[in-house]
Amino acid sequence: MSGDPSEEELEELRKQKMEQLKEQQGDEGEAQEAAKQQADAQKQAVLKQNLTDGARKRLNTVKMSKPQVGEQIEQQVVALAQSGRVQGQIDEDQMKELLSELTPDSKSFDIKRR
Repeated sequence: MSGDPSEEELEELRKQKMEQLKEQQGDEGEAQEAAKQQADAQKQAVLKQNLTDGARKRLNTVKMSKPQVGEQIEQQVVALAQSGRVQGQIDEDQMKELLSELTPDSKSFDIKRR
């Protein structure tokens, strides 16, 4: 009979340990979320500082239609700004150039009927 209480105690210890692990994972998830929000806020501040209104509007339009391309452009602008290669602000024409460099040319298909 001494085996039964020890099994019950072990089961109780397992439950307590699982609860502790779940709490730790919850805390880590909150910390990661806070860090992600802070990094996003910093990125938006850099973009606001280095883009004109027209360029920001064009970037937002691209992000609406192609989110992955928009993120890539944002990362490129932040990298340019952090490396000091941006003189003044990026205007709409420069944003068009960046977009044309980073987006592949669309392939056209000619269908000929015989």
